[in-house]
Amino acid sequence: MQFLKKLYRFSQSWTGTVVIVLLVIFFFIQAFVIPSGSMKNTLLVGDFLFVKKFSYGIPTPHIPWLEIPILPDFNKNGHLISAKGPKRGDIVVFRNPKNTKEHYVKRCVALGLDRVVYANKTLYIRMHEGDDFMKEHYKDDIVILGGEIYVKEPYKQKGIHYDIHKNIEGDILEYMMRNDFAMSPIYFKELGTNVGFNGGNAYVFDVPENEYFMVGDNRDNSYDSRFWGSVPYSLIVGSPWFVYFSWDEEKNVRWNRIGRFVKTLESDEYFEQNSSKNSSQSY
Repeated sequence: MQFLKKLYRFSQSWTGTVVIVLLVIFFFIQAFVIPSGSMKNTLLVGDFLFVKKFSYGIPTPHIPWLEIPILPDFNKNGHLISAKGPKRGDIVVFRNPKNTKEHYVKRCVALGLDRVVYANKTLYIRMHEGDDFMKEHYKDDIVILGGEIYVKEPYKQKGIHYDIHKNIEGDILEYMMRNDFAMSPIYFKELGTNVGFNGGNAYVFDVPENEYFMVGDNRDNSYDSRFWGSVPYSLIVGSPWFVYFSWDEEKNVRWNRIGRFVKTLESDEYFEQNSSKNSSQSY
């Protein structure tokens, strides 16, 4: 009882308040702002979110803004406490594999040992659990590519979309010429006889074990795992929780988004229809 009284008095002091706030930031909740349109129409530029840092374990804490770790990586996996990683379909906040001081938010579309195929504005996943698993859980979305079973567009969240006016093949060519495209050309007869500049009619990526393939919901305007590869568990930070503030590019407050859980924003057609009209290639 005496200890609790001392703890209460400590929490009322300025020092106690600072300590408590830092503990929350380091281990439990982090503020995050959506800087780009790669997750439109689910998350919009100007959405301010709280991120649950305990969704996939407890990441090694970093000093905010400086992004300097305050503790060693004891487990050699970027987490003080390890847990199961993201599931397929989760929206995830993680560190950019090419610049770990920068945070990205994308949807996890494939797990370690899955195979990802992208072709003609369509995503196909061959899940490592095998044919029976895919037939049982995705029976309406099964297709055959190269004699093997794949799931065609397994994610049905309202905000996921392609831009019919965007020629993403031009972007892919540009990035391939810079050696900045992670997928490899491949040919599947089931996808037609049109062969691209690269000798294939699709692109393939085999996800390494304990890594995750992340793609933006704004599929044709997202710089994601198709370009820079998969994300190891060590770079996973957490999952977006809810929007605590939101405004558009003209600083008009989006009152209808404030207080909304991300699960609501990604599943309610109202928010998809009322999202911003503008799209752009983004991080």
